[in-house]
Amino acid sequence: MQSIESNALEPTEDELAGASIGEKIIRLVPVYGLVILTVLLIVLFSILLPSTFPTMLNLRAILSDKAIIALLSLAAIIPMAAGRIDLTVGYGIVLWHVLAISLQLYLGLPWPLAVLIVLVLGAFVGFLNGLLVEVAKIDAFIATLGTGTILYALALWHTGGRQVVGVLPQGFYAISGTFVFGLPITAFYVFAITIILWIVFDHLPIGRYLYAIGANPRAGALNGIPTRKFVVGAFIASGTLTALTGVLLASRLRIGQASVGLEYLLPALVGAFLGSTTIKPGRVNVWGTIVGVAILAVGISGIQQFGGSFWVEPMFNGSTLLIAIGIAGYAQRKRGAVRK
Repeated sequence: MQSIESNALEPTEDELAGASIGEKIIRLVPVYGLVILTVLLIVLFSILLPSTFPTMLNLRAILSDKAIIALLSLAAIIPMAAGRIDLTVGYGIVLWHVLAISLQLYLGLPWPLAVLIVLVLGAFVGFLNGLLVEVAKIDAFIATLGTGTILYALALWHTGGRQVVGVLPQGFYAISGTFVFGLPITAFYVFAITIILWIVFDHLPIGRYLYAIGANPRAGALNGIPTRKFVVGAFIASGTLTALTGVLLASRLRIGQASVGLEYLLPALVGAFLGSTTIKPGRVNVWGTIVGVAILAVGISGIQQFGGSFWVEPMFNGSTLLIAIGIAGYAQRKRGAVRK
């Protein structure tokens, strides 16, 4: 029976046990380098912008603005753990936020039922993605790009290029507009889902199976892991979480517009790829993803407060994505060299 090895680069307790302090630092800095950089950026911007950056107002703005990206990044890492990519996290949110509003305005559905329908449809699209990848054997990038483009086209057809506007129930607005302990409730959604995914990935067999599939699908199958079932399940979970994020976006914007949503795809993927370079470098992980989103949020917020132009955010996101992919590729090659 073929063995399954982890593709993470973090040192084990046994490796650190006999190491000196200097050796431990050398081993741990690459693992927690992004965390350290995030803290340093927070300190730097707090010193340079003492009246605007280290304030509760700025914290609320960051948490509110980046909660959508954080949730999409978490959705993206579920199939990524199994070695697949899901581009519908960016395209799907366009249709889901429009649908969450139009089901209430045009069909008169109560908002809980409208939300439930969107979640079910999101899970169904994830199921279709899983079938395309695992049964039809279409490359995940191509399959989800095709599915996502269809979803985007449906959103354009449904709206006719116009905004979906109307008065919605206060309960629907409250699911994203409520503040708890002075912070937006969306931040608590992110925290709760992060904890759930951390438990799944790090403490339940399903997480180990997904990592095993991502590391070596053939070895996973030879060890009795039902690869197809877990990959399809990963896409269903990703689709459901994307749909939930679309609902939250609709509640926050209070209008539906097909031109809104695609701009979240790049930063969501950046956060996911950055997550594979820290905490557990060499593989996607939940806490690394949150750190990846955090460094994007802190960096962009600080640069914008310095007077950065409108093009700074996409430039920062694109550059960071290239750096993240480069670091992830280096980590994987280093892991391969260690194995040899």
